[in-house]
Amino acid sequence: MRPSPVRPFLLAALMLCALLAPLSAAPRVDARAKTWVAGIVSRIGMADRAAAPGRGGQVTIRVRIEADGALGGIVLEEGPAALGERAARAVQAAAPFPPPPAGLLTLEGFTELSFPLTLR
Repeated sequence: MRPSPVRPFLLAALMLCALLAPLSAAPRVDARAKTWVAGIVSRIGMADRAAAPGRGGQVTIRVRIEADGALGGIVLEEGPAALGERAARAVQAAAPFPPPPAGLLTLEGFTELSFPLTLR
């Protein structure tokens, strides 16, 4: 039996929520924020799977999302440049995103998510 391709993305989202909890302006990240983060990671993963298949692997990316859900930037934090470009295309294809919950926004009006992304 093949593992579900969504599982790595949900695992990454849950790990990210755990990391965001101490960084959030709110005392804890609420269920709405966790659901939003999981949805963003899942949406990016689906955009990659919808593209032409290629060599897979894992990268760590940082995605900036503006208060209105617009993509503010993508940074490859770790991994091969070729996979980073593929991840960037997936993020761009998945954008725009639903607006982030207010508890995840910085005072400047954006949020940044850093997470591992497994490309298949």
